[in-house]
Amino acid sequence: MADLAPLLERITALLKTRSADPGKPLVTEMEDTLTDGYARALQLDSERLRLERRIGELAHSVEGPREADELKALAGRLRDIDRELDGLRGQLGALQRHLESVRAAA
Repeated sequence: MADLAPLLERITALLKTRSADPGKPLVTEMEDTLTDGYARALQLDSERLRLERRIGELAHSVEGPREADELKALAGRLRDIDRELDGLRGQLGALQRHLESVRAAA
């Protein structure tokens, strides 16, 4: 999965934007970033579901250290995804609210 840093940087930059003239390019950029962000969140949700299924499969068939190591690695990745999703959703919510305030000021 791609790194979230560039997307989060775009969101942070847009959240800092306090333009006196909230023109169409700014609103469009915010909308595009929200679209990209929600698409990324869906990708993470999909990966999360795939990991949960694999963890469930392994939980029923762990027979040795190899499966146990895989289970441990999958659980770690699942925790990482949960953390990424929480952070991304928080930033997307903030950007959505900021977009609404920009639109209201226009």
